[in-house]
Amino acid sequence: MFDPLLMGHRPIRERLRERTARGRLGGSLLFAGPDGVGKRRVAMELAQRELCFRRNACGQCEGCRPFQGEVPVELPNLLRIAPEGKAGLIRIGAIREDDLVEGGVISWAHRGAPPNCHRWILVEDAHRLNGASANMLLKTIEEPPPGTHFILVTHRPDAMLQTIRSRCERIPFGPLAADEAWAVAVRNGWEEPGRAAWTALAGGTLRLLDPEAFERARQQLEAWIAVAGGAAFTGAGAALAPDKTAEASQNEQVAGCLELLLRLLADIGRSREGRPLRLLPWAADIIRLAQSSLDVAAAQTRSFEALRNLVRNPSADSLLREVALAF
Repeated sequence: MFDPLLMGHRPIRERLRERTARGRLGGSLLFAGPDGVGKRRVAMELAQRELCFRRNACGQCEGCRPFQGEVPVELPNLLRIAPEGKAGLIRIGAIREDDLVEGGVISWAHRGAPPNCHRWILVEDAHRLNGASANMLLKTIEEPPPGTHFILVTHRPDAMLQTIRSRCERIPFGPLAADEAWAVAVRNGWEEPGRAAWTALAGGTLRLLDPEAFERARQQLEAWIAVAGGAAFTGAGAALAPDKTAEASQNEQVAGCLELLLRLLADIGRSREGRPLRLLPWAADIIRLAQSSLDVAAAQTRSFEALRNLVRNPSADSLLREVALAF
């Protein structure tokens, strides 16, 4: 009934399966929750189940094979729309023109579905729809053709147009359980000695499966610890600055860096309240910061403001420097 390689979110997946079978699934859904918890993969499982020879997303048959690894942009019952370029935006060309599929996305949505299938249109990082592309999709999202379902996936629903959000049924996702995330990490080559640090930094997500991504996050966390402890930003800034050679856009990298800072600040607050820490491998540093005069509330406010203004800020370095001034 479920892809055995997909971890977590079993109650959500069961409800989606049942509603689809009964014809009670809405035409437009918004999968919202933390980045890297498998929202996109849960969405694709709906299409996979229909193409599976056993109709259960077995993960072993030829029908499931396209869903193992990097999924193609177009399958008989699935079309993926994703951000592109260094700006990391979904531009109107991807919606109106033939950039993704002949005739454009809206034309694809109105075609007949394969036998015993729906047409699934997956919008990845939906908060990256620019104004023109969002407005062009608006009418179709509001009234999808029969048998067509839009699934918009995002970890930043607040950054989406309200008119888009209001036309979708919201499906909330939470972090994976620590053992579920670690099971995936083990399949990707991680070994037990690294479990505590990986689990703490990953925070119930799968964003740090790549060792380089994990190492970068570790360096950023320790840079924020140094800045919060009084170190000059000029020294720590190198670890916090976006990697210009990375595939992820600058804004996405800065957002991840700020979210890591917010997790650190939350743990400092937990330490002051005598509650268990979540970044346990760095407990000594967190306790030291908790015992200082650091204004956690001010730093959190500045960080949230930076996240809200991220798209409009042309300089990642200046934005991060402004956040550091809160310490």
